[in-house]
Order: sequence, then C-alpha cells, then structure tokens
Amino acid sequence: MVTFEGLPGAVAVSHLTVYDWPAADGLRGGTPHLHLTCSEGYVVVGGSGSVQTLTTAGYRETPLTPGALVWFTPGTIHRLVNEDGLRLIVLMQNSGLPEAGDAVLTLPPGRLTDVDDYRAATALPVEAGEAVQEKAARARRDLAVEGFLALREAVEDGDPEPLAGFHRAAASLVRPRTAQWRTRWENGAAMAAAATAHQLDALGRGEAGHLAAARVHAERPSAHGRFGMCGRLDVYRT
Repeated sequence: MVTFEGLPGAVAVSHLTVYDWPAADGLRGGTPHLHLTCSEGYVVVGGSGSVQTLTTAGYRETPLTPGALVWFTPGTIHRLVNEDGLRLIVLMQNSGLPEAGDAVLTLPPGRLTDVDDYRAATALPVEAGEAVQEKAARARRDLAVEGFLALREAVEDGDPEPLAGFHRAAASLVRPRTAQWRTRWENGAAMAAAATAHQLDALGRGEAGHLAAARVHAERPSAHGRFGMCGRLDVYRT
C-alpha cells in the first residue's frame, strides 16, 4: 500500500504580499530571478499589478488581477510589479524548491562568476532585526533589477548572448546543490507519481485497500511576513 501524504502533486504553497518598494525604473515590486528545475504559478487573491517575464522568446508583461492564474516553466525570468496591494497564492513545484534554493537572481554579470560573491550579495542576515533584513532585501532587489533591465534591453535589441550567458552562469552557481535537490524530488514529486502508479495497478486488479488509509491534513502558516525574493511571505511547513 503506497500513499503520498504531501500536498497534491508535491507542490508547495505560500501567501505573498508583493513588495511596494520603488526601483530605479520607478516601478514597485520584487526581485527578478529564474528557477532552473521548477515551474511556478500565481493565483491572484488581491490588489493588482503584473508579472514581467523574459525568455528566449522575448519580453512580456502579464496583468495580474484577482482571480487570474498565471504559471511559467523553468528558465523564465520573472519580476512582479505591484500597482495596488498585490497579493498572491504562490504554487511551487518540487515541494517548494523555488524558495529553498532553486532560484538565481539576475544580478549584473560581474556578481555571477563566484559562488561566494553571489551568496554575499543575495543572502539576508537571518539573525538581524527586521530593519536590517529589509535593507538587505532591497539592496539585492535593486541589484537584480539592474541586471534584469540590461538583459531585457539586449533581448529587445536582438542580442541573445547576454541572456545565454546568464543561463550558463546560473547553471554553474547551482551545480553544487543539485544532489540535494534530487533528494527532495525523490521524496516528493517522484514519490507522489509512484504512489499513483501503485494505486492504478491495484485498482486494475480490483483492489481498493489503499482507500482504508485515507487521512486528512491541515495546518496554519509556520511563519508570517518572512522576507522573500518578491515580497513578504506567509509560509507552510508542508
């Protein structure tokens, strides 16, 4: 009997209140970044804004208003823009890996060549007070916006190399962590898929024993207002 006890499909969820800090281009919002192995989705629950995305297919802006569902695949650089109190439910593949390491911020190229330098530029002082954490979060956001705007300009000018160079740098930065990510995937999405396969096999034989193991799970956020890449996060342990 095989049952997966995590959220459906081994996704994770968080509640996000998007930053309203103005950036150098006058827009308020979060930190541009991409994920290398995870898709991510937004369900808009309040306010309004947009998500700016950049891929090899070009630059795009997608409006975000209550009820909208937007998702994107690995490699999509995304930047949330807060126009009026934008709040989202974020759906994250691979048991929340996007908030647990699978993200590279669009810092200027010179800050992407050394792992230690990148970490110094992007880490938040966890033990510090809220004011210090906010200052660090804004500083890394501003660096990432600087890099994002340069990448966007290059793509719009028809020059693919800066974006390709960013992809190479991102892959190099995360390479030491992929073994840990594989373990998370094996214990999450892969296990969930395997459980479904076993259950289909059982049902094909006319067996329903796994139904007797049904369980109900519920939890409240384990942390409120944590500084994330795009805004303040209410997060769940699942």
